[in-house]
Amino acid sequence: MTRTRRKSPESSGNRRISHRQLSHRRTSHRRTSHRHASHRRVSRGLAAGGAIVLAALITTPALATPPPATAPASADISRAGHNRGALLSVTPLGSQNHDEIVAQAQKAGLEAGTARHGVAAYRLTYRTITPDGRPITASGLLALPLGGSRHLPPVVHTHGTLAYRGYAPSVFEGPDRAVSVLYASAGRAAIAPDYLGLGTGPGRHPYMDARSAASASLDMLRAARSAAPKLGAALDRKVSVTGFSQGGPVTMELGRELDRGADPHFRLGMLAPVGGPYDLDGSELPAIFDGRIDPQSAVFCLSFFLTAQNRLHPLYTDPREVFRAPYADRVEDLFDGDHPAEDIAGKLPGRLEDLLTDTWYKKLQHPSGALLQALRANDRTCDWTPDRDVRVTLYTATGDRDVAIANTRSCERELASHGVKATVVDQGPDADHNTSFLRSEPSIARALPVSRR
Repeated sequence: MTRTRRKSPESSGNRRISHRQLSHRRTSHRRTSHRHASHRRVSRGLAAGGAIVLAALITTPALATPPPATAPASADISRAGHNRGALLSVTPLGSQNHDEIVAQAQKAGLEAGTARHGVAAYRLTYRTITPDGRPITASGLLALPLGGSRHLPPVVHTHGTLAYRGYAPSVFEGPDRAVSVLYASAGRAAIAPDYLGLGTGPGRHPYMDARSAASASLDMLRAARSAAPKLGAALDRKVSVTGFSQGGPVTMELGRELDRGADPHFRLGMLAPVGGPYDLDGSELPAIFDGRIDPQSAVFCLSFFLTAQNRLHPLYTDPREVFRAPYADRVEDLFDGDHPAEDIAGKLPGRLEDLLTDTWYKKLQHPSGALLQALRANDRTCDWTPDRDVRVTLYTATGDRDVAIANTRSCERELASHGVKATVVDQGPDADHNTSFLRSEPSIARALPVSRR
């Protein structure tokens, strides 16, 4: 498939600088004019025709004109080594005052009552590792308040499914940027990792590999700790972790790493995932095949999942084994990180029966072998014991037709088997996937600690 070469993100006007060149005082940050991304609402007519869908596990911006894809075809990581979390560069992304933050939050459908300060945002580039332990680089967003204490409690926001690298928090002014800035405005250091292969990171995203997403998130947290003093701030030890959709399992996996002491500087304080697919084998797949999941959502997420997981747990040697014509010849290219979800959905069918071969349609109803291994590798993110001082709240919605509420009930049971009583908040039968997050965010924002020094 022929693809147009896309413009480098650094040509867009954001000046990349070494972290050694940064000012040591956040108060000296020069306000840059905030540029609002142009927005447009996806046509309902396209949605009705099957071209657009908020697919299972997706958090594609609802109002967005896609920015250029941002990752280079390759990246020189020869010096990355295994110094995980080492800060390589910081790119200032501009600042917003209180009123601009409130307007941005409201445009994204977020409640903005916790906003207090202006915020400066930065893209961090740092060292991390691939799923098989090789050195690589990744990017992420760091947002810091422009007033109040310099000692800030960190909150990590782990985003949901993004097939397009240009929609990642550090490169796009979408909902993930908006909620992170809102958290920072209340007096926190907000950290939003892009994950591997998204943002400015090289390669393809290993979708639904919770371990690598969590390791990249942990290394982003380390990079943020290094960057903060150069920006006039300091990160407290106790970390709150929240996330949506795909970010739900990432939240739980990152929480496990922090709780077990993966980094001696940090300790886990709070977990608040929303609408996470914690149980693909036992909850999500059965919901797909019994009609609880929207068919177009199922097509999108399973296409993404199978093509990504095939690079980690070889599932097939030829796409034609899994996908019917004409989709077998295009599906892997569609999920290369350079295609927005709204473009992808228009090139896929509306039903799994039209996407999958008979063999794989049956295999997904009764997983075994490498497929079952791939599913179960992501189905243990709730199978651990958080410290008794860690508050765990699982947000969900009965009306979610992208990620079945059964996933959250499964997570609740797994935690209970370890003696952990998690609070489950059901946003109701009238809340769809995205609405479940919009309704949950105010409660999360009020529960997160803020700077009090």
